[in-house]
Amino acid sequence: MKIVFVSINKKIKYGGKVYEGMVKKVLSEKFEVENLHTGKFPYALWKLWQMSRKYGYDAVIKNFDSCLFLNKKPIKTIAVVHHIDYSFAPAFIKFASIFSTPFILRNLRKVSVIVVVSKYWQDYFLKRGYKNVFLVYNAFNLDEFNISENEAEEFKRKHQLTGKPIIYLGNCQKAKGVVESYEKLKDLDCYLVTSGEQQVKIPARNLEIEYGDYLKLLKASLIVLTMSEFKEGWCRTAHEAMLLKTPVIGSGGGGMRELLEEGKQIVCENFENLREKVEYLLNHPETREKMGQDGYNFAKNFGLEKFENGWMELMFRVFGNKKE
Repeated sequence: MKIVFVSINKKIKYGGKVYEGMVKKVLSEKFEVENLHTGKFPYALWKLWQMSRKYGYDAVIKNFDSCLFLNKKPIKTIAVVHHIDYSFAPAFIKFASIFSTPFILRNLRKVSVIVVVSKYWQDYFLKRGYKNVFLVYNAFNLDEFNISENEAEEFKRKHQLTGKPIIYLGNCQKAKGVVESYEKLKDLDCYLVTSGEQQVKIPARNLEIEYGDYLKLLKASLIVLTMSEFKEGWCRTAHEAMLLKTPVIGSGGGGMRELLEEGKQIVCENFENLREKVEYLLNHPETREKMGQDGYNFAKNFGLEKFENGWMELMFRVFGNKKE
């Protein structure tokens, strides 16, 4: 059986792209898998339309935007929807979404299955009458999170982050709430740190580091913030911090609320309350320790085996016992 993965932005390496990469790896062990990158807008529109007219494969796996054009039957479409929110998209994409989103939502009623990554988005579709909704949570390689205190201390020394607590503000994007978080916390006697490509300019320390060092940063942090200003699908950063027993304060937007509440972390819906909650954790080490353990106890349940089983069950639902 041949499956084609369709993606628009090849450069993104986190969030939903990590999830989709894991899906490819799982399915590649059982099926023939091919990748199709459409390129950037507006060329992507032509490429998506062109691809929707082709045959020679059994299924296509598309994200939300890629479902603007659907392949004709008997090709089956599996739509992976992490979230639907264009609040912080470039102006032309935000404008285009006014027209494209209703059309895509109609198309999703025709696909074989909609895959979501949290109960929030599962409920979003079920309440609107969609019948073909399947939940497969994010997954994590738990072996990658065996980071010792010594490794965390060495990371702090290497990046000159010793002597004061580290508060991780998030990936350096406005959508992730780092600008507002910095403004509320800038006069605390702490290191305020972001990571990834610096898409907004704030005086926080930004580190462009590989994934292994990023996990060491989360481990070295006293508190991790995930104050996203859009409706998240899940929030891998919060989950990663919980696997490292670092307490999390997050906005709880979209599917993130399920993660934070089930993991007994702190939901902070308003930036006006952020400083109070951060200061409380800074001054209560026993609360931080309990949150760290509670978060880990929940987060550890999302291993690779459960993810693989979920996707194999999904493929069985779509194709029955067809294996070749």
